[in-house]
Amino acid sequence: MDTENKNQIKSYLTFKLGNEEFAAHVSKVLNILEMTPITKVPKAPDYLKGVINLRGAVLPVIDTRIKFGMPETEYTNNTCIIVLDIDVDGESVHVGAIVDSVQAVLEIDNSQIMPLPTLGSRYKSEFIIGMAKVEERFIIILNMDAIFSVDEITSIIDSNQSVDEGTDAQQ
Repeated sequence: MDTENKNQIKSYLTFKLGNEEFAAHVSKVLNILEMTPITKVPKAPDYLKGVINLRGAVLPVIDTRIKFGMPETEYTNNTCIIVLDIDVDGESVHVGAIVDSVQAVLEIDNSQIMPLPTLGSRYKSEFIIGMAKVEERFIIILNMDAIFSVDEITSIIDSNQSVDEGTDAQQ
């Protein structure tokens, strides 16, 4: 799907981390999975929980709470993994993001998205597109491509490759 078509789609998947509600453009969401056992990766960054097998491919899984500087929490029946398609320098990278719960798919028009207030934001403004007021609540709209730096994605890919190489060596 080209960028022009993506910009015309106004659908966002909303999810919760603690009491905060976030949204990701549906063009970035490939799948929503129930929590599954995660294989730890040695020497991985704190937020990289490990990898899972997704239809024969190794999928790195990050804990979104840790990535956003929130305290870790116990996983519940609502905890799930959102499989995202992240664009890094024109390369498509698939990453699983653990969230507390998925809420809904909402239609949010660009006119509903307000700029982020400059004072007191707990989150890095580089990866926030803005805030949308939907009914009586605010939803933080994320730029999923900007959440990870190139170095972090390289680290995730390197961790992924060492798991692949370990799997190849076992066969």
